[in-house]
Amino acid sequence: MLRQIFVNLPIKDMARSQAFFTSLGLSFNRQFTNEQGACLEIADNIYAMLLVEPFFQGFTKLPISDANKATEVLIALSCDSRSEVDEIVARAVAAGGTTPNTPMDHGFMYQHGFADLDGHQWEVFWMDESAAPAQM
Repeated sequence: MLRQIFVNLPIKDMARSQAFFTSLGLSFNRQFTNEQGACLEIADNIYAMLLVEPFFQGFTKLPISDANKATEVLIALSCDSRSEVDEIVARAVAAGGTTPNTPMDHGFMYQHGFADLDGHQWEVFWMDESAAPAQM
């Protein structure tokens, strides 16, 4: 049985990336953080490994995507409320992130998102599962 998820993301500047995510209220597991990689704690058993590009390159023979020019992945994280969605996006923008899309309200689900300093897209959403259409 799978127990944890570690999303590995290439970054350019470790200090800058750590400051950005700390400003969102997230923290890092210091046991698994050094100058080459940082273990971002998102939730119980959900982590993002922020790896400086030369170190990240050691794990793949393929070139590293420039997330500012092409979408590599959409990281979607659920929130407890619509207001929490807006709060997280506002914090990200205040810390230097951007909003590639406008908020979307689907009635049962509200979503918005931000691009971090390296262009990775983070979608944050709130959903009322009891109000979701049956075919979802």
